[in-house]
This record gives sequence, structure tokens and C-alpha cells, in this order.
Amino acid sequence: MNIRGSICALATPFAADGALDLPAFGRLLDHQLAGGTQALVVAGSTGEAHMLEHDEFDRLLAFAVKHVAGRVPVLAGTGEAGTAKTVAMTRRAGALGADAALVVTPYYVRPTQEGLRRHFLEVAEHGGLPVVLYNVPSRTGCDLEPETVAVLREHPAIIGIKEARGDRERISALAELVRADFVYLSGDDGSAGAAMLAGAAGTISVVANLVPQAFRALCDAATGGDPVATERCHAALDPLVQALNCAPNPIAVKAGLPVLGLGLALPRLPLMELNDGPDRARLHQALSSLASLATAAG
Repeated sequence: MNIRGSICALATPFAADGALDLPAFGRLLDHQLAGGTQALVVAGSTGEAHMLEHDEFDRLLAFAVKHVAGRVPVLAGTGEAGTAKTVAMTRRAGALGADAALVVTPYYVRPTQEGLRRHFLEVAEHGGLPVVLYNVPSRTGCDLEPETVAVLREHPAIIGIKEARGDRERISALAELVRADFVYLSGDDGSAGAAMLAGAAGTISVVANLVPQAFRALCDAATGGDPVATERCHAALDPLVQALNCAPNPIAVKAGLPVLGLGLALPRLPLMELNDGPDRARLHQALSSLASLATAAG
């Protein structure tokens, strides 16, 4: 399965009454495909997976699979705090047509490395989908260490890792684990260029929701081994990446959706909409500047 390059961790648009906004989600999917996004993640952390009811997860994923119609791979976020629940969610995603599962480390419970090893092996063995591991210690409270990843990649159903730690040491350690049947994907927009130049096959991105074409350009430059073009793309994107850091994800990225006609800015409680003020103005200015650069380049 070719899961590499520019991959968008999709936001989930909600209507004013709080229901799923599938027409807006369809526009977001079209925006990604037109912008060159090479794979999509549905119901990940950016998609507010843990705010979705089971039937909403089903409807959202089924809609994406049908709308995309095989043009790019569709990954489903299926990670839960418990192993049995994660296996069940992964099987559910497979039945709905997902191509692979993005499985975050169990959150809050803080398992040991041996617990993580056994957890992911259970999901790989019984979940029925190819598995991309997902490590984001800042959110989950546990860190999937490279030594454990090296063991897990031996299972044929474990095909890669999304690593959200963007420090140089972790980037280097994960790059050493890359091989033909196991990909390393960056999960941090700020260090994505550096990670891909070091050997990551692509990036699962938040900022790509808003600027898929610009993020694809970064991925092409970095995976192509061009440090000059990578730095140029990074410099263009960085103001928007920094603007999105003003609030917990996906609050800020959702504030950008209305600017592009891709849905409302509303997350679900306990997340709150980004207030009008300097942070929102900075976000809009960064989006406007990127749009101007794209127009000039065209």
C-alpha cells in the first residue's frame, strides 16, 4: 500500500446544530484531492474522533470511502484506550471500506513498552487491516520508543508509524527503521521538512486541511531530497503552522475552514471555537499570504 507523501489528517465539519456536516466534508475532500493530497485520515485526533458517536464514525468513514472512490488511500483512526475496543474499532473500519488503520498509543492509561508491544500485536493480528502506529506523547501520556517500534515492524500487518515527536534525536532513530515494508511518517508540521529529508516517506498533516497544494509542494521537495526547495516551502508555510499553534488542535484549523468555504469553525465540547482577536487575525493573515503567493506563482 502506497501511504506516503502529503497526507491530510482531516477535520470533521459540524453544522450549527452540532450534527455532522457531510456536504462540507465532501467539499473538504474535494479540496484535498484537487490540491494533490496523496492519502487521507478520517476520524483521527484532528477529526475529533473521541467526540464522535459510533453511528457518526460509520457515516463519516463510509461517506469518505464512497466519495474518494479509490483515488487515494483512506486511513481510519481506530485507537482507543483499551486493546479490545481498538480491535473492534479497527474491524469496524475495515468493514466500512478503510484501506488501513491509524492506531494511536492507548491514552491516559500509560502502558509500559511491553504493554504497547502486546497491544499493537493484538490489533495487527485481529483487527483485519494494515496498521500504522501513531505516537504522540504530548496527548497520550506515553511514548512508543524506537526499540519497541523495531520489534513491532516485524509483524507483516504493521506497515508504518506516524511519529509526532519532532526532535532531532527521534527523527534520526525512526529514519533508521525505514525499509521497503515499513514507512516512517512525520506527524509534526513544524519539523516535517527535516523529517522527510532525513528519510520519512511523508507527513500526516494538520495544516494540509487548509493549504493542500502548498503542503504537497513541501512533501515533494523534501522526499525528493532537495533541501533548498524544502526550506523555501517551509518558510512559506511556517507562519500558518505557527498560527495554528495558538490553541489545542483542531480549534485553530477549524477556524480556517469558513475562510475557504469548507465548513463552520465549530468543534465539539469540551473544545471551544477560536475567539475573534489577534490569534484569529493572525491565522487569516497567514492564509491570505499563502493565497497571494500561490496566485503569484500561477
